[in-house]
Amino acid sequence: MINVLLTEDHNVVRNGIKSLLEKEDELCVIAEATNGKQALDLLDEGIKVDIILADLNMPEVNGIGLVKAVKSKFPKIRVIILSMLDHENYILEAFKAGASAYILKNVTADELVFAIKHVCINSERYICSELSLRMLDKLLDRPAIVTIPESPEIELSKRETEVLVLIAEGFTNLEIADKLFTSKRTIEGHRQNLIDKTSSRNTAALIRYAIVNGLIN
Repeated sequence: MINVLLTEDHNVVRNGIKSLLEKEDELCVIAEATNGKQALDLLDEGIKVDIILADLNMPEVNGIGLVKAVKSKFPKIRVIILSMLDHENYILEAFKAGASAYILKNVTADELVFAIKHVCINSERYICSELSLRMLDKLLDRPAIVTIPESPEIELSKRETEVLVLIAEGFTNLEIADKLFTSKRTIEGHRQNLIDKTSSRNTAALIRYAIVNGLIN
């Protein structure tokens, strides 16, 4: 049996939720409160509950305040926020405070019951399907951001930099050797050193590394 403390300041809403939950054999609304302070007083008196189902906007102590207090004093109790507020700031604030779930009041009875059981039995967080899909849509609409991991700083000699610039311009080892008045073998050595220093697999990767890390313009 999952014991629920129902915390909601609107009587009609609270009675409706209670009636819905009492249809489930595995759920029991063991107590009711009209605000966060009343809920905390009941807990201080020793009432044993598994789940607190709480509104976000309540007088005296609101849902966020209730979550923080419960997490501090009664860490084994799970708090589920049931609210009409659907802005992501409220959702993030609730989860950061320690809420186990965030559910909109327009969810189906089946989803509400599922969320309570999921949070209590699996000890996992839950967010209602409507909010999940809405957040997914936002992520899909965002432009892809490619992050390039920071590379360790490397030091190139003046000659290595000259060789790197000419490699990027498409010159062959022999052509670079002629331009720098040195041997082809020397240029081959510089090219290999550059590949080794930058951990590049080949010349193409070397050029890409040089551009990304500002070694060449």
